[in-house]
Amino acid sequence: MHHHHGHNHDHHGHSHSHGHNDHDHHHGHTREGNKKGLLIALIITAGIMLLEFFGGLITNSLALLSDSGHMLSDASALLLSLIAIAFAAKAASPRKTYGYYRFEILAALFNGATLFVIAGFIIWEAYGRLFAPPTVASGSMMLIASIGLAANVVSAWSLMRKGDVKNNINLRSAYLHIIGDALGSLGAILAGLVMLIFGWYIADPIISVIVALLILRGAWGVIKHTFHILMEGAPPAVNPEEVKRVLENIAGVKNVHDLHIWTITSGLDSLTCHLLVEDESDQGVILQEAIHQLKKLFHMDHVTIQIETSRIQHSELRV
Repeated sequence: MHHHHGHNHDHHGHSHSHGHNDHDHHHGHTREGNKKGLLIALIITAGIMLLEFFGGLITNSLALLSDSGHMLSDASALLLSLIAIAFAAKAASPRKTYGYYRFEILAALFNGATLFVIAGFIIWEAYGRLFAPPTVASGSMMLIASIGLAANVVSAWSLMRKGDVKNNINLRSAYLHIIGDALGSLGAILAGLVMLIFGWYIADPIISVIVALLILRGAWGVIKHTFHILMEGAPPAVNPEEVKRVLENIAGVKNVHDLHIWTITSGLDSLTCHLLVEDESDQGVILQEAIHQLKKLFHMDHVTIQIETSRIQHSELRV
């Protein structure tokens, strides 16, 4: 942990202010919190998962089983997120110059993919049950689902309080799992009520399908986001057109080309570009101004800027 911290210091040695967007401050603080929140949530989720799984088998409820399937995906999501944080804390090596930050993105992608599989299983099983819904022990089922719901609320709360759910895709994917889960438990309770009062056992597979669709929706969001990052897409908070305009407005800059902005991991963005400048302008001043503007307006620390005059020629760039 501390090793990583030190590495970050020399990394951003030149621009150290403890501002909100300073990664060092940001990662040091929230990483510990993220870890704590995830660990609490993982322990709770794993316990409830076992309870709901065996409860589902005993009470013969697909809604409970589907919720435990959801819990399984949650537990694995939380575990993966924890592993990702541990990996990201490893120092960068000469071969892996960005360290292991990207592992968080891969973990989030994998989480999204497993959710798809689980949802598929639930829908398949529900389809089989629609035509001949088996009897379900609805009373005990509701009891178990209520315990599940309470546990989810506690997990979600511990993540919210300790972790950075808003800005970290890895944590957000884990959090979405838990929220979807709470809805699943709620669904199971509703299904139990309907079966208890009306004896409509078809409520069980129907609710299970609704849970599955909720799972899919969360999964799709995570997959889309991680896919964008893996394709080196521009971070959502930064508009490349605007960056180009800001840089071209600096006195002495004639044009900006080969501008690339991408995300290494949540909260860590990178930028490279070429600035063509007037031959007689002061290049140091222009470079300093560009660095300053990018940090001030776009909160970007990791910038690499190549200054060119009319004497420097490079071939046409493909991207």
